[in-house]
Formats: sequence, C-alpha cells, structure tokens
Amino acid sequence: MAYLNKVMLIGNIGKDPVISASAAGRKRVSFSLATSRRYRDNNGEQKEQTDWHNIVGWGKIADTMETLGVHKGMTLYVEGSLTNRSWTDQTTGQKRYSTEVNLDTFQLLTPRGQNGGNFQGGNSYNQSSNYNQASAPTYDAPAPEGVDDDLPF
Repeated sequence: MAYLNKVMLIGNIGKDPVISASAAGRKRVSFSLATSRRYRDNNGEQKEQTDWHNIVGWGKIADTMETLGVHKGMTLYVEGSLTNRSWTDQTTGQKRYSTEVNLDTFQLLTPRGQNGGNFQGGNSYNQSSNYNQASAPTYDAPAPEGVDDDLPF
C-alpha cells in the first residue's frame, strides 16, 4: 500500500527565519508561517481564524533562504511533509511535542520591492535545485497599487 505525507501552505512569515547549523555543520532554517481562513459562525457572522505552522528546512533550502534575505511579513508558498518530534524539557522535566513541516520546496510570492524584498516573486526553490546567486532575478517590478504595508505581525 502507498502512503502520502504532503503539506502545501500559502501564508505570511511571522518572524524572521532563524538560520543555524547542526553539530555536523548542516545548515537549518526555521520559521513560523501564518495561514488564515474565513468562515461564518452559527449566527451568520464572518470570522477569521489564523493558524501558525512551524516550518523547518535543511541544506540548500536554508542556504537559499539566507541568500535571498527572506524575512518577516513576506508571503510564501511552502511544500513539504509533516514530522512530529518529542523531547524532555530540561528545565521542567516534562515531555514536549512539536509538529513541523519539513520543507521540500518553496516559492516566493511577495513582489520585489514590497516589504523590503530583494527578489521577484514567483521563483521556486527546492532541495534538489542547482540554485546559485548569479541566477537570481535582478530587475525591479513595480509595487502593486493600493498595497497596505500595515501588517498585523
């Protein structure tokens, strides 16, 4: 029997991505991604719910995000798989659990020049791509009219 573990999200980065390295020297990027959905409650009132997702990427993905200067407030499409971790908290001794999206590929959706971006949106980067800085777009795209820079985070 075949199994599938696939996650696709579009959302806004909640905090600047954190780049670190493992003891073996492998780069890791981690950040939170906010997704929102609107619905009507039982009284017919429109509500919005925001969910936060922990995203983790390794190796080339981390290098690429660092090179591109991906930061808080940018809109991103991410694709990956769900992973679950558990550990014992050193201070309390309690067992902790975390669900993360292990990033396989991402696409920048924030247009160049908006929110301080250094790149043209619509470029995809994945774990197996041969991305190098010289291939990054170098042209300016006009910012969309009526863009509201007042982000809630």
